[in-house]
Amino acid sequence: MASSSNETREKLLSTTTSPDSDYEEEERAYDSDEKVVISISDDDGEGDDYASPPPFSWRKLWRFTGPGFLMCIAFLDPGNLEGDLQAGAIAGYSLLWLLTWSTVIGLLVQLLSARLGVATGRHLAELCREEYPRWASIALWLMAELALIGADIQEVIGSAIAIKILSGGTIPLWAGVLITALDCFIFLFLENYGVRKLEAFFGVLIATMAISFAIMFGETKPDAKELLIGIAVPKLSPNTIRQAVGVVGCIIMPHNVFLHSALVQSRKINNTKKNRVREAMKYYSIESTVALIISLFINICVTTVFAKGFYGSQEATTIGLENAGQFLQEKYGRTLFPILYIWGIGLLASGQSSTITGTYAGQFIMGGFLNLKLKKWQRSLITRSFAIIPTIIVALAFDTEGPTMDVLNESLNVLQSVQIPFALIPLITLVSKEQVMGSFKIGNLTQVVSWVIAAFLILINGYLLLSFFSEEVRGALLSSTVSIALVVYVIFILYLILRNTALYSKFTSRFSKNS
Repeated sequence: MASSSNETREKLLSTTTSPDSDYEEEERAYDSDEKVVISISDDDGEGDDYASPPPFSWRKLWRFTGPGFLMCIAFLDPGNLEGDLQAGAIAGYSLLWLLTWSTVIGLLVQLLSARLGVATGRHLAELCREEYPRWASIALWLMAELALIGADIQEVIGSAIAIKILSGGTIPLWAGVLITALDCFIFLFLENYGVRKLEAFFGVLIATMAISFAIMFGETKPDAKELLIGIAVPKLSPNTIRQAVGVVGCIIMPHNVFLHSALVQSRKINNTKKNRVREAMKYYSIESTVALIISLFINICVTTVFAKGFYGSQEATTIGLENAGQFLQEKYGRTLFPILYIWGIGLLASGQSSTITGTYAGQFIMGGFLNLKLKKWQRSLITRSFAIIPTIIVALAFDTEGPTMDVLNESLNVLQSVQIPFALIPLITLVSKEQVMGSFKIGNLTQVVSWVIAAFLILINGYLLLSFFSEEVRGALLSSTVSIALVVYVIFILYLILRNTALYSKFTSRFSKNS
């Protein structure tokens, strides 16, 4: 039975990789002529399917490098930076261990996403469309879009705040939002020059963040001993639980899970040859790990800067993205470089890179779930419009220095958190299925670890959800509406988890008999 399943899958893969196949009619992450060629010699990529992968090659690693760095930008978006600075200001160095292990968890999830994309030649949104009934597929698409919109609002607002800081306050928030909205045209311009040029652009933005926040780290001189203790020694107090939940919740971004499974298809890989698939997985694992180590370094820099400057101070509970630079300037204004503008440059790089990758992710999510055959510029404009219109409303309606912006940010964090199961559960389900993955399905131990991680993240974000609603939801009508929505939410999660189990089959068979 197993060999028959593998033969069926390989026939499917050979059909999908054929340029003359009807399958090419469907929406694809990348056209064949857009993909980066990996082979470094004429006979590279040929050979026995069952031969061991070729020796490690630095040249090949360089050609595979790119998707992991685009993926790691979601770990560095303005929402994460705000979580970092608040964790540092309120909890000091004590949550650095949690930040480190959250990044490790994020890496494991992203490696599963990359594995799915490499082994199947298709991305998560496409596979969800085929795996689930139409109603469930549409529901998953709507959830992914909501998560993307929530992330995009924070990212665009973050960029607009950075523009306001760098302009000395002369450019208002709403104008910064409109300027940031133009990033989709930058994305389209760079995409026309090829995948590698686009990846190089993001590399520059990541380097800008790393340099900016490293300079801040050097100027504020955090305590190295406390930093190492914070990373190595787990510590959690009742007063820092909210910040701890925020640190974990910011790491897994639903749209990023969809994005990474599509990004890995930007390289020409023969999915019918097992040794080439294994080789691709190895190189993608290396480059993704390096990318997230860099993102962890940046996040630690931000956290420790604010831990050094504001932990235990009166300002600790009032620091946010916009006033953080001013607080830093007042405390460290006599340093070699004006720290306010260093913060603004780093924040701008964070916001711009994350909004562009959000546009990228939106293309794959919409195209995969709906199988839309639209030109890329059309999908970019549609995706950008989904986020920009509500963001402009937010920019006009909220005062970025008032408490209402804090409530808005918390609401957006909750919006993204509740969507996590709708990316994680389908991902783990698909990478565990032999009919989808063939011989590359994950083993039993990896399945157990993956489900434990999923349960942990769902519980953490459930705590955030209940905490938010207990404080913000008032009135009998609103409470009743939220309660009904929560019941539907839990039922849908249980459906996704139990759908392929014997328990679900028995339930549906009994239900059909009774009806």
